[in-house]
Amino acid sequence: MDLSLLQTFLMLFEMICVVIVFAYLFTRSRFFLEVLEHHPLVSTQIILVVIFGCLSIYGLSSGVTFSGATVNIRDLGPILAGLTCGPYVGLGAGLIGGAYRLSMGGSNVMAAAIGPVIAGLFSGLIYLFNKRELLSTKRAIIFTIIIESFVSAVALIIRAMGGSSSSVWTVIVNVAIPMIVLTSVAVGVFSFIVHNLLNERKTQREKESLEREMARKDAELQIAAEIQKSFLPETILQIDGFEIAGTSIPAKEVGGDFYDVMPFEVIPFNKQRVGVMIADVSGKGVPAALFMALSRIVIRVSATWFSKSSEAIAFANPIISRDSKTGMFVTVFYCVLDNTAHSITYVNAGHNPPLLIRAGLDVAEELEATGIAIGAMDDAPYEQKEVTLASGDLLILYTDGVTEAVNDKEEMFEIPRLMDIVLASRSLTAQEIVDAIIKSVNDFSQNQPQYDDITLMVVKVR
Repeated sequence: MDLSLLQTFLMLFEMICVVIVFAYLFTRSRFFLEVLEHHPLVSTQIILVVIFGCLSIYGLSSGVTFSGATVNIRDLGPILAGLTCGPYVGLGAGLIGGAYRLSMGGSNVMAAAIGPVIAGLFSGLIYLFNKRELLSTKRAIIFTIIIESFVSAVALIIRAMGGSSSSVWTVIVNVAIPMIVLTSVAVGVFSFIVHNLLNERKTQREKESLEREMARKDAELQIAAEIQKSFLPETILQIDGFEIAGTSIPAKEVGGDFYDVMPFEVIPFNKQRVGVMIADVSGKGVPAALFMALSRIVIRVSATWFSKSSEAIAFANPIISRDSKTGMFVTVFYCVLDNTAHSITYVNAGHNPPLLIRAGLDVAEELEATGIAIGAMDDAPYEQKEVTLASGDLLILYTDGVTEAVNDKEEMFEIPRLMDIVLASRSLTAQEIVDAIIKSVNDFSQNQPQYDDITLMVVKVR
């Protein structure tokens, strides 16, 4: 007796749900992993034959009556077995389904029993033809339609040879087409679930690989940061007549700013003189850090050979320029503090002008550039200048990370704010002035991410 239309749809929905559950369980089993690796054990293949054979039996048992004919998805198990596991599993599952159909008896039993066998064998051959890879969902549906159409044609021939009384048109309309549609939809659902899982696993593997790579790079950056910190003075050399303090805060793990106070062992002057340097490399991150290391070493060595600041920078410039393959350069302010003469001689190679604030005055002199950035041009000239100092004078050396620090309103810290905090703390020690400036910058930026390194030095004349 025909089922009602609602009951028919409910049974079809039940079939699809079974396929979904089967796909979910199968794709999360160890058998599926062996299939994906193309090396399933013989025992695994036997188990898969039984599993997909049972799915074929379910397809035969769960048929629905449509227009007076029984429609089922008996070929689903063998087709899925062949397309995912190869011809042996597909043929085995088909034989189980065919044997079960034979046991059911009835008219046209041979035509019905041969279908699962053909479907499993042909699906397995398609698997081999596709180089043992899973078909896309679209291609799986297309090949299922082709296989089922061929199976239906063979069944019609066997029916005709057996003297079936049913007309060809009746069989095609009432049986063949509904079975082709149902089986194709079920294969499409199964294939979609499988490929969705494969994409999830691929995404997960890529995520894990990316996380491992990021962890490795983070570890390397931490090492690089420690190495870079070793380039900065652990303790700042102090000489009579001056207080010197400094700090450097990279925007990333490693940065391109640096500062240095040359000890007496490095600069062969007398004990009343010391070299002070602050620099800012163009660029960010590891490349800037590497260029910083090169620039620092070259300038330090140059300073040991030349007593004049201009000669030291002029000698270092072409060396750094020739090694700058990527067009990077470094701005440098290099000076020699002289306690005997109470003066500084300096070269400003394209760096932010340091602020010289005289004792008792509320304005600053800017020590402007006396040449272009190092590394920009091989034969660039550099002029040396001298400034006389008095007790209480302050010299503020900084990189643009200080004045260009931004807050949540995208406002910059800028020189007026720097001057305000310096004037308010001028009675403090050099280190306390550095701390006050850094605190003021942090309060202003309100933990906004900064895009440039912050480096600062304060020289206070006693």
